[in-house]
Amino acid sequence: MTDSQTAPPILRLRGLDLTLTGPAGAVNILRGVDLDVPQGQAVGLVGPSGAGKSSLLMVVAGLQRPTAGTAQVAGHDLNALDEDALARFRRDHVGVVFQGFHLIPTMTAEENVAVPLEFAGRRDAFDVARAQLEAVGLGHRLGHYPGQLSGGEQQRVALARAFAPGPRLLLADEPTGNLDGETGRLVMDLLFRRHDEQKTTLMLITHDLALAGRCDRIVRIADGRIAEDRSAREAAA
Repeated sequence: MTDSQTAPPILRLRGLDLTLTGPAGAVNILRGVDLDVPQGQAVGLVGPSGAGKSSLLMVVAGLQRPTAGTAQVAGHDLNALDEDALARFRRDHVGVVFQGFHLIPTMTAEENVAVPLEFAGRRDAFDVARAQLEAVGLGHRLGHYPGQLSGGEQQRVALARAFAPGPRLLLADEPTGNLDGETGRLVMDLLFRRHDEQKTTLMLITHDLALAGRCDRIVRIADGRIAEDRSAREAAA
């Protein structure tokens, strides 16, 4: 057996429900989701808009509490953590890349990447930030502000920031949605390369089935449930 088969999964969801209440009443977003993901695996989450993919990532990141069920991530029972403990959990274990870049406009690329490291009390924050930016090909852009960078460069800064703390789990929600095709391909090449280099578990939301096929496994979500879960190799056959 491989280490990933014998070690506890980094992510274990059991009976996960999420119900949100709005003007039209209660809406069931997630319905009894069960999912295990071993350390180091890349999982592509696919399915129609509104299926619950982004909500699932929000729960896994500790940004949304489930209505029922359990979410265990990196050895932590998220239901048992208060808001301060959840913030520390995200700081220490989770990196997130969104479709929007969410960079701080008044900070340079180097400062944007260093921020989460400084919050964690890392004395080497700027050394790590420079190394991460160099790893995504932006060593020459350290002192540039987001407004001086292209969309692809901004997303590469966001990637460097997400990987800088050495997260065990990286969550990416349509990270190429605001980029043109060629720029998006380059960004995804970088994301998968950094995932391989840092042995980070990856959960990637995408509508691009070819992109999902680059993952180890494809999980299709429909109507808040897991409709299909199989290896990318099986899906391509």
